[in-house]
Order: sequence, then C-alpha cells, then structure tokens
Amino acid sequence: MKKVHLLILKSFIRPFVVTFFIVMFVLLMLFLFKYIDDLIGKGFEWYIILELMAYASMTNVAMALPLSVLLSSIMTYGSLGENYELVAIKSAGISLTRAMYPMMVVVTLLSIGAFIFSDYMLPIANFKYFSLLYDVRQQKTAFLISEGVFNSSFPGYSIRVQKKDKDGQTLHGVMIYQKPENSNEMTVTKAKEAAMYRTPDDLFLVLKLKDGIRYEESAPPGSFNSRQRLMRQRFASSEQKFDLGGFKLKRTDANGWRNTIQMMNLKQLTHFQDSSIRKLGSENSTNYSLVTPYIRYFSVPKKPSVSLDSLKPVAAKPIKGIPLETALTNALNEANSVHESLRTLGDRYKEESKNIRKFSIEYQKKFTLSAACLALFLVGAPLGAIIRKGGLGLPLVVSVIFFLIYYIISTIGEKSVKEGSMSPVVGMWMAIAVLTPIGIFLSYKAANDSVLFDMESYKRFFNKLLKYRKAGATQPPR
Repeated sequence: MKKVHLLILKSFIRPFVVTFFIVMFVLLMLFLFKYIDDLIGKGFEWYIILELMAYASMTNVAMALPLSVLLSSIMTYGSLGENYELVAIKSAGISLTRAMYPMMVVVTLLSIGAFIFSDYMLPIANFKYFSLLYDVRQQKTAFLISEGVFNSSFPGYSIRVQKKDKDGQTLHGVMIYQKPENSNEMTVTKAKEAAMYRTPDDLFLVLKLKDGIRYEESAPPGSFNSRQRLMRQRFASSEQKFDLGGFKLKRTDANGWRNTIQMMNLKQLTHFQDSSIRKLGSENSTNYSLVTPYIRYFSVPKKPSVSLDSLKPVAAKPIKGIPLETALTNALNEANSVHESLRTLGDRYKEESKNIRKFSIEYQKKFTLSAACLALFLVGAPLGAIIRKGGLGLPLVVSVIFFLIYYIISTIGEKSVKEGSMSPVVGMWMAIAVLTPIGIFLSYKAANDSVLFDMESYKRFFNKLLKYRKAGATQPPR
C-alpha cells in the first residue's frame, strides 16, 4: 500500500505544480493585458512593476488553486488509467476508493492551507495590491517628446518639436508655449535647435536652446481695454528647465484602504457586520420616530416601517379655524415632504443592506475556497479514472468545462446574494452543492468500472433500440 500511495502522490504532485504555475501565468497575462496602458510609458522602476505583479498573482490564488486541483487530478488518474496502472492496482485487491486515500489527505491539507491563506495572507495581499495599483494608475505618463505633436505633460507648458535626431537628445524646430494659470501673460519661445538632457539628480529636464527668439505678451490684470505689451528678445543660447517632480510615483496613505471589505479577515468581517446591523437598526428606529410626529393626515401603523404602502389616507374633515382648501394644501405639501423623506430613507436602507450582504459574501468566501478544492477533486479523480486519458489534451477540455460550470454558478449565486434575492449561505455554497453530488456519482461509476464516456456502448444501445422498434418490440433492451 505504501508503494501504491507513493506512486499516486508522485503522479499528482508534478502535474499539480505545473498546472498551478501555468494557470497563474495565464491569469497574470490577463492582468497585464488589462492594465498595460497604465504601466507603459510612466517611467516606473522595474521593482515597482515586479511588486505589483507579485501582489496580483497572490490575489489570483482563489481562482488558480481549485482549477489546478481539478486539472491535475484528472491528469493523474487519467494517466494511471491510460497506462493500465489502475488495472494493476485493482487486480491487487485495492479499490479505487482506497487508492484515493492519500490524495484525499493531500487535498485536505491543501484546503486547510487555502483557508489559512484566504483568512490571513489574502487580506494583506489585497491591501498591498489595490493601494499600489491605485497609485500606479494615478501616475502621470513619463515625458516623451514626439515629432509634430504638442506635449502638455508639464502644467502651463505646451511643447512641439518638428524633428528629433536618432540620439534622442538633439531637437530641431522647437516651439514652447508658456501660460501660467490665473495669469494674462503668455510667452512663446522658438529655437532652431535644442539639446535635451536630465540633471544628475533626475529632478529637472533641461532644454538647451540655440539660435532662437522669445515673445512675451502681457496685460495688466483687471484691465480689459488697456493696451497689451509685447516684448521680443533674440538669443544665441538659452536654457529652459522643467520640474520632473510630478512624474515620480507618489504613494498615498494606505490606511484609507484598511476598512475595505477585501482587506479584512474573519474576525474583522464579523465585527464590522455586527456593527453595521446594529447601526442600521438604530437608524431605522430613530428615523421612524422623527418622521411619525409630522404625519397628521395619515394613519400610521404601530410597527416601524419605511414602506409607503403602510400609509393609508384618512377622510378629509374641516378643521376649526382653517379653511378646508388650506388644510388640504398643507396636508398635500406635508405628505410630499414625508414621501421624499421616506424615499431617501428607503434608498439608504437598501444601500446599507447591500453593504451588510457584502460582508456576508466575503465571510463565506473564506470557506468556499477550501470546499471548492475538495469538491473539484471529488469530480476530477473519478473523472480521470473513467476517461483514462493523460496529458493536457482531453483532461484540459473536461476540466475547463467543469470549472466554467463551477464559476458560472458561483457568479450567479454571488450576484443573487448582492441583490438580496438569496441567502448568503445558499448563494455562496450553491456551486459546491451542485458539484458534490456529481463527484459522488462519478466516484460510484469509477469504482464500478463504468463505461460512462464510452461512445461505443451508447452506439450499441441505440442500435439495439432501433432494431427492437423496427421489429415491433414494446420493451426496451435491458
């Protein structure tokens, strides 16, 4: 038994590691395709992009781990079946269920590790990832001078170059427009040639202009009809400095991300969810007590409610000292005011309820990742034993189909929970509840050497069925 267990474990570990890194690489490529425009041309250091990719990879574990378990389990048992090793194991008196024991232990340990990762490491990874991604996307594009294009990267300046040499530093036909904000002054500088370089501390970009002319136009502030002044100055050599401080990566205060749901563990989610529920209940009671005294022309139920259907109009009666028309007008104005107040309170109640459901969704996700690894292994192992195909061909196709089923059901359940049409427990565990019976059914079929995916058996069955129908038989073949 020890040799059999070691054989199965060795057959599983290598495909699992390979498929896990392949899936992580594919998901990382999708991340780069999505944010490639935010990363290129901004002058980031190599370690900034590497750090962002590392955090993005950690956030993809929740999707890569279940898919890797499913694919590697199909590949493992499919390869064993293709090489008739499963037949040898069964001929030695070892059932498939018993041969799956070491794999169940390994996948259980993986599930426990996935839960620890999702509760302790994933919130930190999300915190680092979202804060760094926000700063990267807010970063300005690095200053690049292109031929025949006005560049406005520097505030108050617009620069145009007719031609740039291959060295990337010599410029021809330079034109610089300068107009400071909240100022009537404007300066236009033209030069036949310029040399571009950065200062050693990389704080300024310097344009050393040659053989040019500068026009300065100004007018006194607040004098629309006053005469403008124009000054022209020729120069043989001049320098123009531009501050590069705005092109450095500026990190925002990361503490603002601490209260985001994705950055919380189980303890924090429970605390914030309970606090939100108590706060919502207190606000409802307070709002009802504030609105109730102002409702004079409607009968109000005793139980607190923000539903407009609970307000029933009372028959109009004349009020002593007040004309009936005036009383009705005041009642209509007050009813409209109460209607708008209740509508606002109702919208706020829906939004707060949605936030509470988000806490529940994230809470359940901590457990569904571990359960998904077990459920998909329960599907993949017997499925591989049935199809008896190894490699990345048929197992990849089958694993993608089952993973899409799992992902689609999970997405539908999560959206239903967010909309409030389904309980958080039911919605988040719906995919697991669908796949687990399928895994049990496949395990039963694999243990009994079922020909579930043998097309020849289905062809023989339908041929016999057609033959019996032609012969006029009323009973289908057994």
